[in-house]
Amino acid sequence: MHDTLMGLWGLFASAFISSTIAPGGSEAVLAYMVANGLYANQTLLIVATIGNTLGALTTWGLGMLAAKKFPLATLLSDKKQRALAIIEKRGVWVLFFSWLPIIGDVFCFAGGWLRLPFMSACLIILLGKFTRYAMIVWLFI
Repeated sequence: MHDTLMGLWGLFASAFISSTIAPGGSEAVLAYMVANGLYANQTLLIVATIGNTLGALTTWGLGMLAAKKFPLATLLSDKKQRALAIIEKRGVWVLFFSWLPIIGDVFCFAGGWLRLPFMSACLIILLGKFTRYAMIVWLFI
């Protein structure tokens, strides 16, 4: 039982860290666990999705805090300014692509900076993360 929980906590931590500013490899961890049949695939999908979504929402919160402390968008890097422009133009649905490497984290940060509606952002981020992880599970069954 203890080892079972440790493996799931490891997947959760990997997914959470992978969705914050720090790089990670949650896809590889999930693929390994699915391919080796270590846990029920539905459990792995849920744990990875929740961890990655919470990490993205942490980045979203950091963007919101940064906007309070530094309200001028001109203080942001070019990459973050481009993400702000994309989200301002396309809206909250851009957050579906929060699973993309590097730019996805920037989208989440920009979403918080722009104070997009939290519940909408949360649901769209969750949907994007779930879709990506579902594809990984499907590929490695």
